[in-house]
Amino acid sequence: MNNTEYYDRLGVSKNASQDEIKKAYRKMSKKYHPDINKEAGAEQKYKDVQEAYETLGDEQKRAAYDQYGPAGANGGFGGGGFEGFGGAGGFGGFEDIFSSFFGGGGGMRNPNAPRQGDDRHYRVDLTFEEAIFGTEKEVSYQRESECNTCGGNGCKPGTSPVTCGRCHGQGVINVDTQTQLGMMRRQVTCDVCHGRGKEIKDPCQTCRGTGHEKRAHKVSVKIPAGVETSQQIRLTGQGEAGFNGGPYGDLYVIINVKPSDKFKRDGTTIYYSLDLNFVQAALGDTVEVPTVHGDVEMTIPAGTQTGKTFRLKGKGAPRLRGGAQGDQHVTVNVVTPTKLNDAQKEALKAFAAASGMKTVQPKKKGFFDKVKDAWEEI
Repeated sequence: MNNTEYYDRLGVSKNASQDEIKKAYRKMSKKYHPDINKEAGAEQKYKDVQEAYETLGDEQKRAAYDQYGPAGANGGFGGGGFEGFGGAGGFGGFEDIFSSFFGGGGGMRNPNAPRQGDDRHYRVDLTFEEAIFGTEKEVSYQRESECNTCGGNGCKPGTSPVTCGRCHGQGVINVDTQTQLGMMRRQVTCDVCHGRGKEIKDPCQTCRGTGHEKRAHKVSVKIPAGVETSQQIRLTGQGEAGFNGGPYGDLYVIINVKPSDKFKRDGTTIYYSLDLNFVQAALGDTVEVPTVHGDVEMTIPAGTQTGKTFRLKGKGAPRLRGGAQGDQHVTVNVVTPTKLNDAQKEALKAFAAASGMKTVQPKKKGFFDKVKDAWEEI
C-alpha cells in the first residue's frame, strides 16, 4: 500500500481540503454501510473507508501519512526515526508495563474519529388486526440532530475548531504521580477539551458548542403483517446525531399488540371460543363464526361435546417472514341454561323420560326455606 491509497478509498485527491474529505467520507460511509448495502464485500469496503477517514480526518495523522505512509500515520516513525528500545524514550517497554496498570497505554481511541450517534427506542401500539395484516404508522419524537447553524462542528459560523493546545489533539494528557515504586505516569482525559482534541474558541449560539440541537423528528414505519408483542423493527439512521461527522444512530421500534376481546393468538394460530346451547350441540347446526378475515359458516355435527375443537384452515395469522397462512381453532363450549320456563322444563322432562332417565323431583320448600330465599333476594 502506498501513501495515496487512503485518498483513493474516499475518492479524493491528495490536495483535498478537510471539508472535502469529510463530505467524501459521509458519502462513501452511507454507500457501503452494511445495513444499507447487502452486496458481497460491502462490509469490508465500509471498514476500509472508516480506516482511511480516521487518518485523513486528523490533520496530524494526515501529515504523517503523506510523508511516511501508513506506518507514519500509526506512529511507526517518529521525528528521530524508528522507535525501538533506544532513542529519546529510553528503555520504553518498562514504562509501558506500568502505564498499562495505572490507566495509560496506547489503546485510547482517537478523539477526532467519527462516532455513530446513540440509538433510540420507541414503542408503537397496534390493534390485534393491525398486527395480523400489517400497517404503516408515523412516529414523532424529539432527537439530537446536527445543528443547522454550525453544521455540527459547534463553532460560530465563519470559524473553525482548533487543535487543543494542552493535549495537542490527543484528547488525553500524561500525569506523573510519585509513588513508593517511583514516578508513575498515567493518561487522563484532557481537562481543557474534555477528550475531544479540539477547542472551540467561538461557540455556536444555537447549540452552545455541542454541534447538536434538539428537534422534532417524524418517520414513517412500515409494520409487516404477522408481528407480535416485543418484536423490534430497526430503522437505520433515525436515532441520535453522530459525532465528528459520524453517522446517526438507529431507531428501534418496539411492537406492543393490544389484546382482542374475541380472539387469542399463539404465533400464526388464532383461537376462538364458541358458545353453543344444548339443542345445537345435540342435534347439530350450521353457525357463523367470526374470524379476523370475516365471518364464515361452520357445520356443528350432532352430538358435539364441550371442549371439541374445529379447525378453520387459513383463517389464522400470516408467518412474519413469509410462508403459509396459519389456522383458526374453534373450541366449543356447551352452555347450560340457568333459567327455564315451564314449557322448557316439561320438554326436558319428556326428553328424560324418553331416554329412560329418572328425574329428581324438587323438594317442597317449608316456611323457613321461603323466609331464607326472601332474605337472599333482598
